[in-house]
Amino acid sequence: MTIREALRLARQRLANSDSPDLDAQLLLMRALHVERVFLFAHPEHELSPARRCLYQHWLQRRATGEPVAYILGVAGFYDIELSVNPSVLIPRPESELLLEEALRLTAHAPAAVVADIGTGSGALAIAYKRRCSQATVYATDISAAALETAKFNARRNGVSLQFLRGDLGLPLSERGIQVDLLMANLPYIASEDLPQLAVSAYEPRLALDGGLNGLGCIRALLSQVAAISAPGAHILLEIGAGQGQAVQRLAQEICGLEAAILRDYAGLDRIARLRISTPSLPRQVKGRPSRAESA
Repeated sequence: MTIREALRLARQRLANSDSPDLDAQLLLMRALHVERVFLFAHPEHELSPARRCLYQHWLQRRATGEPVAYILGVAGFYDIELSVNPSVLIPRPESELLLEEALRLTAHAPAAVVADIGTGSGALAIAYKRRCSQATVYATDISAAALETAKFNARRNGVSLQFLRGDLGLPLSERGIQVDLLMANLPYIASEDLPQLAVSAYEPRLALDGGLNGLGCIRALLSQVAAISAPGAHILLEIGAGQGQAVQRLAQEICGLEAAILRDYAGLDRIARLRISTPSLPRQVKGRPSRAESA
């Protein structure tokens, strides 16, 4: 079987995929350990029996709906590569908007104290720390398996984070830690909608199910922000399309804050941006952990 024949076979088997050509190319690139340009420059290259068998196995998995990122065990985010597995959500490009806003808001506070709540694979925390090496970055998650994945990814990308296990912001409040920037990409899909979505078949329900109206986790975190935010702190929450007005109401009712809603490139609600009163950034960093505080 040649590369040309392998890609033709893949297009047939992945006809129901949203991106059959891209999926076929990504899987074949990894099976052969080559770059995409090789596929087009050498269409007559013969696959060895072992490579052909591996590729066909991966095609079968993809044909049943398993995400390419889980098949390959890696996903890209911003300009980093992360290991992913079914214990963590696959990072989405939409979350890069939250990262860019976080970097903009703290551009003049290089030593900020930052928290990524519900870190999952560690995508936001790691990408932020790579650009703000002086910052103290906490990454929390209730899932032990997710934290292990995030720790591996931090080592893989050469950054040092403070990992804390627990529910939302509680690991911070229990230690008296207050942050200058809080980032969170929490579950925001309504429980009743989740079974109908393809994403629920493979990705962790814990990272998807936002409870009633999809706002359960966001509501809970908003009730904690006063305890874990320093004066002047910025809060960035990824939200679902169409949840902007509901999150604005919650922010006002729960913590008396106005929430600005930022939209993604498709014009959909994507980020809720809040700020605690009495700006104080930049400030002397507080809340740096002792070794005993790190998970």
